[in-house]
Amino acid sequence: MTAPLTLGYSPCPNDTFIFCGLTQGNIPLRHLRFAQPALEDVETLNSWAMQGRLDVTKLSVHALGHALDRYTLLDSGAALGRGCGPLLVTARAGSGPASSWTVAIPGQLTTAALLLRLFLGQPCRAIVMRFDRIMDAVLAGEADAGLVIHESRFTYQARGLRCVQDLGAWWEEETGLPIPLGCIAARRSLMPELTAEIEQAIAASIRWAQAHPADCLGYIRQHAQELDEAVTAAHIGLYVNNFSLSLGEEGRAAVRELLRRGQEAGLFSPSAWLTS
Repeated sequence: MTAPLTLGYSPCPNDTFIFCGLTQGNIPLRHLRFAQPALEDVETLNSWAMQGRLDVTKLSVHALGHALDRYTLLDSGAALGRGCGPLLVTARAGSGPASSWTVAIPGQLTTAALLLRLFLGQPCRAIVMRFDRIMDAVLAGEADAGLVIHESRFTYQARGLRCVQDLGAWWEEETGLPIPLGCIAARRSLMPELTAEIEQAIAASIRWAQAHPADCLGYIRQHAQELDEAVTAAHIGLYVNNFSLSLGEEGRAAVRELLRRGQEAGLFSPSAWLTS
């Protein structure tokens, strides 16, 4: 039996749904043991990935582009799909070029930040803050606009904000591919058989959660920012899908295309992975 592996993922409903079965002891494991998981905001996990802090971690696909020397993309556990991208929202009544705005973003290494950079074609004035503070910051006038992700995607209209651009819709129109938001990665130093078992265990945990959704509710509510059951269900339904079970060829193509465009914009060093 190997030493316990360190594991990190976000407290958002899609991640707690995915990992509930695995971390609550409902998935049989052969050679794996996991330490108590660390549940942190995705930008914290992105930062930790730059340090190589965890053995297995959730991170933004944007952050993966900076960490491919340390981590390998896993086939299971990803947040990737259609109609699920970040939204650029504002409380401004008038219009104007978004490139001139100050935008609250949920982290420099988030996929939302990369998509905004690609959409605008140039850097913008950005204020970094936790994703759950962004709507309040926009409403308070601390920023002209904000990039909302996670549960905020379902509640911004009720807060009096309007969507200026659905960046996921822009991506899909540009590429024809689903939007690759987040993924699970494992240290490259792990033995290949361990990495394969991790992938299988995460996929099994998803299938367990899909078969036992009621058994996941307590764990999800314990960590969720938004407790409305309809919002939670919508969140899980949007971000946990067939791509979460397996990226497949289309999912991997989407990841490669996002990182290729980031590389073209000068944000990543060239990587052999992008052409493999």
